[in-house]
Amino acid sequence: MRTRVPGAWLTVKRLRAHAFLVGVTLWSLYVWTLATPGLLDRNGKLKGTDFLHFYTLGSLAREHRGADLYDMDKQAALAAQRVPEAAGLRYLPLYPPQVSILFAPFARFSYGWALALWWICSGLLYAICCYGVWRACPNLRGHGQLVALSAAAFPAFFHVIAWGQTSALALACFTLMFFFLRKRQEFLAGLLMGCLIFKPQLGLAAAIVFVVLGAWKVVTGAILAASAQLAAGILYYGKEPLWQWIHKLATANSLLPLLEPKPYQTHCLRTFWAMIVPWPALASGLYVISALATLALTLVLWRRGAALSLRYSALLLATVLISPHLTVYDLVILAPALLLLADWLLAQRPETAGRMGSLLYMVYMLPLLAIATPWTHVQLSAAAMFVLLYVIERVSRQAGPAVVEQG
Repeated sequence: MRTRVPGAWLTVKRLRAHAFLVGVTLWSLYVWTLATPGLLDRNGKLKGTDFLHFYTLGSLAREHRGADLYDMDKQAALAAQRVPEAAGLRYLPLYPPQVSILFAPFARFSYGWALALWWICSGLLYAICCYGVWRACPNLRGHGQLVALSAAAFPAFFHVIAWGQTSALALACFTLMFFFLRKRQEFLAGLLMGCLIFKPQLGLAAAIVFVVLGAWKVVTGAILAASAQLAAGILYYGKEPLWQWIHKLATANSLLPLLEPKPYQTHCLRTFWAMIVPWPALASGLYVISALATLALTLVLWRRGAALSLRYSALLLATVLISPHLTVYDLVILAPALLLLADWLLAQRPETAGRMGSLLYMVYMLPLLAIATPWTHVQLSAAAMFVLLYVIERVSRQAGPAVVEQG
């Protein structure tokens, strides 16, 4: 069994120690922050932060108040009514109508109990997804302890819990999509892709890639699943909330200052350029060019027929990079890519893998340094992801038949 990831300094022992230190530090600080009576943490912030928005949406769904799904003032009033500690908090409503129906059962409970249930659901989804992908990685089978420690310490997962966000649902969609593609059940894979309509920015890269490839079974499944989700909202509320949501999406660009009050917490190419370049038009142009380059690299891998572990990892990296809005908690969708690439690396000769091991480590760790971005103006995580995507395409081209999927 190989005990060294390609890259001289990446030993299993060192990786295990790093994962342990990161995990203990993050979770100890978080537990200490939460260890206060009531719903406010030691910093005076509401526990679960973003979950309040979903809790409020669920409350609206229980009362069939579809007309208020995109009214910030009425939602703020309802949130303060149900959770007095939340008085003054306002959230930009950008989720499609059917999301509120999902959270209606949680709104039956008090905020504290609903948050605890959502944490349990998110944690279980994450654990099941990581376990499932790990079981599909033969070269990682003997490193279960390292995988478990790394999964628990993954900064993106930490933020999913800390923010009370929905990203574990997106991870579940991407994980199941991988397994269906692995079994060549393209229509079923498309159904999972379409389920991402609740976070449409996460389906953008996959939609472009599969349309360009002419993978019409995947595309058909995606259209049907997305339509079914939106139809559920129409059946529950009528058509008006759906039109309001579409209007909100159409004007989302003007709402970015509200959506991204702390740009350093975002990890995509759009904000990468926006933080470096002070001229919005030039920053937007560079975003478009780099997004096209990202999609081109991904399409080359898929057209070449590289191993699915490489192709799918590239797709997940492209999903993050070209997304017009991607906050740190959404990086949790990279968990399958990190596992698949680590498994692939363990089967390669060091000279074939090159710097991929170090880049993989950086993609995992660099979100921790985002707090320095307001001063450096460089989001290193986005740069590392793009370079990793480029290296994946390069080693795939150089290795040739060794990484081409068989059968």
